[in-house]
Amino acid sequence: MAHDQVHESARAGAGMVATPHPQATEAGRAVLEEGGNAVEAALAAAAALAVACPHLGGLGGDGLWLIRDPAGRVTVIDAAGPAGAGADAAFYRARDLDEIPQRGALAALTVPGTVGGWMRAQEAARAHGGRMPMRRLLESAQEQARAGRPVSPGQHRAATRARVELDAVPGFRAAFLAADGTVPEAGAHQPCARLADTLEHLALAGLDDVYRGDVAREMAADLQRAGSPLTRADFTAYAARTRPALSVKLPGLTLWAPPPPMQGLVTLLTLALFSRLGIKEAEGYAPVHGLIAAGRRAQEIAAPALTDSIVLSADPADLLAPEALARAAAGIDLRRATPAPRRPATEIGGAWIGAADRSGLVVSCLSSLHAPFGSGLVLPATGVLMNNSGAAFTLDPRAPAPLQPGRRPPVTLSAGLASLADGRVIGVGSGGDSPALTEALVLSRYLADAPLAAALAAPRWRRSDRLLLEAGFDEQVADRLAAAGHDVEIIDVPFSDAMGCAGAVVFHPGTAGLEAAHDPRGEGGAAGV
Repeated sequence: MAHDQVHESARAGAGMVATPHPQATEAGRAVLEEGGNAVEAALAAAAALAVACPHLGGLGGDGLWLIRDPAGRVTVIDAAGPAGAGADAAFYRARDLDEIPQRGALAALTVPGTVGGWMRAQEAARAHGGRMPMRRLLESAQEQARAGRPVSPGQHRAATRARVELDAVPGFRAAFLAADGTVPEAGAHQPCARLADTLEHLALAGLDDVYRGDVAREMAADLQRAGSPLTRADFTAYAARTRPALSVKLPGLTLWAPPPPMQGLVTLLTLALFSRLGIKEAEGYAPVHGLIAAGRRAQEIAAPALTDSIVLSADPADLLAPEALARAAAGIDLRRATPAPRRPATEIGGAWIGAADRSGLVVSCLSSLHAPFGSGLVLPATGVLMNNSGAAFTLDPRAPAPLQPGRRPPVTLSAGLASLADGRVIGVGSGGDSPALTEALVLSRYLADAPLAAALAAPRWRRSDRLLLEAGFDEQVADRLAAAGHDVEIIDVPFSDAMGCAGAVVFHPGTAGLEAAHDPRGEGGAAGV
């Protein structure tokens, strides 16, 4: 069950980085070459991605970092922003709205947390010997923005899908469309001088300026003029949080993931349930059906817990206790698909970055605007594209995720880390609307001895209103899945955007060095020194 192309991972001895865009990969690799550590390489790559892949993440989005130190400790940086103090149901009802708009200024209701996450990550880098100033880590991004970015194939496809929806949103056309409103072809030159100015200012003034300085003032003023409920006070009050990771021990490995409201709990539950099904085959019907069933059960179990920790009454780690997992796994039918609620296909963006160095420092991080291009609102003074993470809220106070000031939405952010009994450490993650399930699929294939690049490239699946199988999926397996009761649809193209874009980086113990690969579904790759 593999595509025809041969895919290989990259290997290096001192440091490695993997990203969904070559300019970001090179930005991280250059930092490693100059002696920077894995966290600094990831920071440089993340900043470069904010320019090179504006539809996936940036200064106006949210972030997530998992950092595993050489002693084996894992730290989570939660850089997802909360709803503003003025963002409540009354704000939208007063505008004759019964639901939160998916796009536009009224969808830009949560404080962008990305840069706050960079601040915490730089602190972590310094704790592990990093000495590079932020102006150096922003250098590649600043140069790209000043020169103007070439439109990537992924950006072209995303803009083509979103153009009608976003054309009237303030700033979107000027930033991402041609003068006549058409979508620029891949390779077209796209200026972004305002964003270059913002990056240059941050290189001199420091990242905190986004929340308590000139950049904060300009962003808040533009948001207010556009009609967003966010204010400067919301920016001033924000700080990214350092949190303990969720973890689960399975035979031969330990897994770590971010706590709610992020989706890491789904990854851990999926793999923990799958490990209890007794499936020995690496490919075929059993592992595919088993992983689908485990993922579906994991989503059901996790759903009530995927809310902001400020309102979460139970400890999500209780769901990972052996007795709880045994009960949940007992209800999985390996012969028949269980009915699942239909849900419409959604398009969620996100860009995963992985990095590792010879010390054993491993980074797995994600940047996201929620949907591709987020709210579509581009702030004129700074060139910052705002997220629409708050569109995941509802105005129904009885729902699991009601809009409340200061509350974080149930974001799709997820990234993972795994430590194997043989000493390998793996960082893995994915963009897309089901990152947790993609991580589980990639990890399960790698743990079943698939080469790293092949685990990423092999045909994937996802749930929407049907079970979508990527072109290249084994037809006999597809037929058996349909016979077992899955409502199957084959996507007619290989390496589909619908499957998200994943990546992985591996620290091998001893003299085996470092390894990384990125998804052929994107333009990125891996490089090291």
